[in-house]
Amino acid sequence: MQQRKIALIGGGQIGGTLALLAMQRCLGHVVLLDMAGGVAAGKALDLSQMAALSSSDVQLVGGDQPNSIADADVCIVTAGFPRKPGMDREDLLQKNLDVMRQVADHIVRYAPQAFVICLTNPLDAMVYALHKMTRLPKQQIVGMAGVLDSARFRTFLAQQLGVSRRDVTALVLGGHGDDMVPLPRFCSVGGIALPQLVQMGLLQQQQLDDIIQRTRQGGGEIVQLLGNGSAFYAPAQSALDMAEAFLMGTGRVLPCAALLEGEYGVSGLFVGVPAVLGGQGVQQVLQLPLQQEELAAFENSVQSVRRSVQQVDRLLTKQVDTVASA
Repeated sequence: MQQRKIALIGGGQIGGTLALLAMQRCLGHVVLLDMAGGVAAGKALDLSQMAALSSSDVQLVGGDQPNSIADADVCIVTAGFPRKPGMDREDLLQKNLDVMRQVADHIVRYAPQAFVICLTNPLDAMVYALHKMTRLPKQQIVGMAGVLDSARFRTFLAQQLGVSRRDVTALVLGGHGDDMVPLPRFCSVGGIALPQLVQMGLLQQQQLDDIIQRTRQGGGEIVQLLGNGSAFYAPAQSALDMAEAFLMGTGRVLPCAALLEGEYGVSGLFVGVPAVLGGQGVQQVLQLPLQQEELAAFENSVQSVRRSVQQVDRLLTKQVDTVASA
């Protein structure tokens, strides 16, 4: 059977971890593309030698040649700059927009049929920009955030309750930022909804509120602890779960940043919502019956996404005007 091809665009910590996980799961041949070709090639060679120890025949190659991603089934985009001290949001947006322009060119030229998963931050703005630059069909491009945020919510709940993470389900909607929307009513422990656990006295409301706030700041907490860098293990696993749903056609229901066209009263934005991911990509967006308070929180998060996207549009227009006047 012909192996599928997974292109990892960006060879940093997340890209390297993605390559490792893809190899261990034998999901397909892996190409690691990075401007620092030696880094990508070195990681691919190291992993190839590890594959020999793991009795795996997955092929792993790395380098800086964009044509290496040709005919990829999946492209997972992690390329981009992290925010550094003294860098404001617009600076970060501008630098990563430049990166997205290069990535978009590579995808359109060499892998126009690929299912694209974007991880580059600021996530909601970058997947919007990548979609605008590639003009891919909405089912073919998605942002990874909700799977990660929900995993953080699950972890903190399990720790608080002293139960297995396997028995905790969680759902986080909205933008990938401090106003994301964990939904206790749609989360459960062993099938028992969180509000019911509060009523039973097994979880205090203040404890739940604290966990929700910690979830919203989950990425920042890791950045603070590391001192130099950001999360990479959990983001890589999250993205690969999404890629596997596509490659295996499993039809998994996962929260992700999908393009909305009227769902939840939102159009033209990539926002975190539950979606069915399968062999056709984003096969369906599931619209939850949100209560008034939940909907207000979701709309507040959408407004943050909209502001970021408006900033992206201004910067892209500015770039076009600059080129036209040159």
